[in-house]
Amino acid sequence: MAAQQRRFSPVIALLTMSSIWEAQLGAVLKDLGLTTRKYALLGHIYGMPGISFSELARRSQITVQTAHTAVRTLVDEGFVHDSTAHAGSASELRVTEKGDWALMEAEKRLRSLDRELSKGAPELSQALRGLHEEPVEVHPAAGRRTA
Repeated sequence: MAAQQRRFSPVIALLTMSSIWEAQLGAVLKDLGLTTRKYALLGHIYGMPGISFSELARRSQITVQTAHTAVRTLVDEGFVHDSTAHAGSASELRVTEKGDWALMEAEKRLRSLDRELSKGAPELSQALRGLHEEPVEVHPAAGRRTA
């Protein structure tokens, strides 16, 4: 029996490209002490000083518990300051001077990667423009398991 040729899947193609470029971003962030997740969280905190853990979790699509753990790491590494870090009170998360510098350096490196992707795949780059502001609708069965 001859091997059947698989049909093209834009989902698989996008996931493959995403994996490649996420690894590239991770590599350029590493010496700054950032991962892609830390970079994203730092960006949310920078963009909305005083952000709550629940809002940070919502924007990052993670649980509140995961947000607490990740922010604790950012605080311990000197990227973020939590001025009211005690039980029962709302946190006041702010990016520190070290975090501000790391975020600005990460932005420069991201712009370089963006230029590289746009040069190598201009049509893909153009097609992706604006999708993070208004993502495509999620399939209703996404996340559900079927027997």
